[in-house]
Amino acid sequence: MKHLIFDLEVKEMLREVREERAIQSKKEMILSLFGSGITEIETISVIAGAKPSYVASVLQREGLIDNYFDLYTSTAFPMNIYSKHFTGKLGFKDVETAKSGVDVLEASYRYFEFQQDRAGQHHALDMALIMLDRARWTGKLAEAEVYRRWLVSKISTPLIENERPTAMPALQGNLIEEDSEEVKQAA
Repeated sequence: MKHLIFDLEVKEMLREVREERAIQSKKEMILSLFGSGITEIETISVIAGAKPSYVASVLQREGLIDNYFDLYTSTAFPMNIYSKHFTGKLGFKDVETAKSGVDVLEASYRYFEFQQDRAGQHHALDMALIMLDRARWTGKLAEAEVYRRWLVSKISTPLIENERPTAMPALQGNLIEEDSEEVKQAA
């Protein structure tokens, strides 16, 4: 029932907003909706006919929100304490820029490894995936490949060895002798 009421409210808002749409730009509409008390990014997105990333970017630039992050929101807004290690240091303008970005990722990843800061290492991996996807989905495939290779090098390391556990060498001899005696007695 609650969803039905919400749907009716959204449809009424859509009707009202469509009348204003011809006059307002998407940015103006987003700011107007937020100013009128509609603060859910998803709702604003549906009403304004804009992607959530764009809605969040508009609201962030205006200083109205600071807690939304996705693939396309600016890295200039810190996501957490690790963001400062990467702000303004990663890019995919060309292959050389991507390689420089990977150097930053690698240095940070190793620093966090030395500190045993797994959350920091995770953030470095997150940033690599974000840069890979941004480059890939804007057609910069060579630049995306630079980030992909670094990311794969980090996640393709086996987490466990495939060796089977063995008894300690000193005990192995005793076990064999005991097994031999049991076998002789059984025969």
